Amino acid sequence: MVEIALLIKSYQDDFEYAERLIRSVDIHNADSLPTYIVVPEKDIQQFNIFASETIHILSEDLFANHLVHQETAGFRPGYINQEIIKLAFWELGLCDNYFCVDSDAEFIRDFHRRDFMAQPGIPFTFLTEDRELIVEPDYYQSTWVNRMKSLEKIREAIEYTGPWLFTVHGHAVFSAKVLESFVTEFLKPRGWDYKDALAISPYEPTWYNTWLLYTGVIEIFPREPLVKTFHNSQQHLEYQLREIRKKDAARGFLAVVVNSNYSRGHGVMDADNSLKDTLAAYVPLPQLLRAFGFKFRRDIFIRRTPLRKLRVWVGALALKIPGVRRLVQSG
Repeated sequence: MVEIALLIKSYQDDFEYAERLIRSVDIHNADSLPTYIVVPEKDIQQFNIFASETIHILSEDLFANHLVHQETAGFRPGYINQEIIKLAFWELGLCDNYFCVDSDAEFIRDFHRRDFMAQPGIPFTFLTEDRELIVEPDYYQSTWVNRMKSLEKIREAIEYTGPWLFTVHGHAVFSAKVLESFVTEFLKPRGWDYKDALAISPYEPTWYNTWLLYTGVIEIFPREPLVKTFHNSQQHLEYQLREIRKKDAARGFLAVVVNSNYSRGHGVMDADNSLKDTLAAYVPLPQLLRAFGFKFRRDIFIRRTPLRKLRVWVGALALKIPGVRRLVQSG
């Protein structure tokens, strides 16, 4: 078995995202790490275009005995099944460790074995307290409170009483040794499968991390997340306003994710979208019009700013109102 590989769980509806991701893997996979893409059997033919010496397409039917066919923990089967596959992938015996990558990720700089492995045979454990997220009022109300209640159920089930909470949202390395211990020492004695754990709390990285923190099956070498995730539109827009581009983010991260949960309705959003495109996608038209009206009145009639300097705002409006496009084209 290889020491470290990449695991991507995808499906037909995420094909455009997967295409971008695989293109970035081809460019930045400096150590030619094996990459496994798991998709539904019916999607195999479509995804086979990505197959190569290092990229392998697998059917999710390999995990049929574990998969669910009904809503679990309030989530549709497809969502829960991708979590199950991430937890169960070690059973195929293809690699000792694997880095789970979501379809909407994009690698932005070269990555190597050393980014994931702390020492031979032992991967980094990706841990964070997410302090920057708890301060966001919108994220706190919409996500943090309920997520923390759910994660607390994992700690209670495992009876872990150590430092809390250190975990990640995704994009973590899973060790086959840790997961085998999780199955044989936690799930099987209870007569459970992966779906039973996820029915309690549908956060597979936290089951992995909490079990590792509880048991110490392998030595823990903590590391901050290597993937910059925009959890909501405000975070993405903030990067655009601060003019942080992918080349800048690459100084701190291997990859970026514009979370498709909120951006999917706007097409495949890119971390390097222009400020105009990002404003048009995320800011509701009434707010955009009010902001433009205020800016126009202040800058043109008070500050005497040339109209050309309002081009970003005009451009954003143009994407909301087709008739405004003439203003953009005329400059």
